[in-house]
Amino acid sequence: MKKRIYLETSVISYYSARPNRDIIIAAHQEATREFWPELTTNYEAFISALVYDEAGRGDATQAAMRLDAIKKFQMLDIDDEAKAIAAKIVEKKGVPAQYPEDALHIAVATVNGIEVLVTWNFTHLNNPFTRRAIRRIVEAEGYVCPEICSPEELLEVTK
Repeated sequence: MKKRIYLETSVISYYSARPNRDIIIAAHQEATREFWPELTTNYEAFISALVYDEAGRGDATQAAMRLDAIKKFQMLDIDDEAKAIAAKIVEKKGVPAQYPEDALHIAVATVNGIEVLVTWNFTHLNNPFTRRAIRRIVEAEGYVCPEICSPEELLEVTK
């Protein structure tokens, strides 16, 4: 059975963005492009209405490219259960209060039994301190917390 993964918006943005001159960002973009074909062959990939909304923002041409890139993925609803978990994550400082959408990404993945949340957001989601705090909060609420990692980490698993 394929692993169930949730794609946070940064992954879609890195996939469809114009090449960046910053070598770190360019490397992330390349890793994302290498990882992209794996999404349908090795994983069952999901997005949420939040991802769809965020992907549709900004430059119209880029937004159209992002929305086209995600149309093949199943969309998860944002229900009251997910909103309640997101509120707990923010309330208990797993994610800064200024970024409730980041908590909502985690919550949607959590309540839907997603195994891995894939993101390039190292600031608010994918760093050792945040992952630990998020895991404690989610598990204290009685859920299994999805693993949080970058596309590059999953790319290494599939090689």
